[in-house]
Amino acid sequence: MALETNTTSIEALIPEIVTEAEFQAFENALMPQLVRNYNVGAGDGLSVEVPTWNTLTSAAVAENADLINQESTTTSVTITASEYGLMTTVTDKAQYASQESIISAQGKQHGMAIAEALDTELLALFSTFGTTQGDGTGALVAADIFAAVARLRALKLSITDIACVISPGVAYDLKSSMTQAYAGLDTELSNEIMRSAYVGRMAGVPVYESGNMVSTAGQSLGAVFSRQALGLVNQKPLAIETQRDASYRHTELVSTVSYGMGALNDTYGVGMDYLSSIGV
Repeated sequence: MALETNTTSIEALIPEIVTEAEFQAFENALMPQLVRNYNVGAGDGLSVEVPTWNTLTSAAVAENADLINQESTTTSVTITASEYGLMTTVTDKAQYASQESIISAQGKQHGMAIAEALDTELLALFSTFGTTQGDGTGALVAADIFAAVARLRALKLSITDIACVISPGVAYDLKSSMTQAYAGLDTELSNEIMRSAYVGRMAGVPVYESGNMVSTAGQSLGAVFSRQALGLVNQKPLAIETQRDASYRHTELVSTVSYGMGALNDTYGVGMDYLSSIGV
């Protein structure tokens, strides 16, 4: 009698689940792409100590004149990784009825949950910035973004490291002000907003919208910030395991990941506290 390999068990589809979860986590997490990332390898502990150096200056020196010794000092920020996880179950009946779609859906849900948690925690660090524009009662306009970028450029930060992240509701009013209430204006940026519904680049920096930003009756705290303002420590990549429970006739799917985040320099970001006219 020929031996048969059972490939209908959920364990055989773990690679598919992990691939789908990793894809969703990467595609739906905005903030990790905009901050400094540090990887902690196995056996390297749970924390990363990030040094911050003082600023040194250079000046013209007369011939044969002695140079003045400058003190080079550093402070550090410690970011510690923590474990995050979630669990769902797939019943035998669900597997038999629609195995592939159920597995794909589980991977998508796990990945999106991880992405949302990661983004939400990084976005919450906007409250640590030392400067905030707006008082949570007015709409965001283009001049506010230009002002925030100017503050950061005055600190000699590279324009290529600066980004803006705001809520979709606040972005709605920004787009309205730039398109004459969505009637269109004779400008390249206005036409692009009308075509794509995205702001794109403004004041030399990309402007992103995040639905993971906390909004209270339309009020939210976005930010214009440098990549050097926030840090993310990746300690353990996404892992998915299963455990079969025969009496319940289902299989548990457990996803775990380990990461940590923290503010590196509170002067390298400007909070944007504005109110959406549509309440989101």
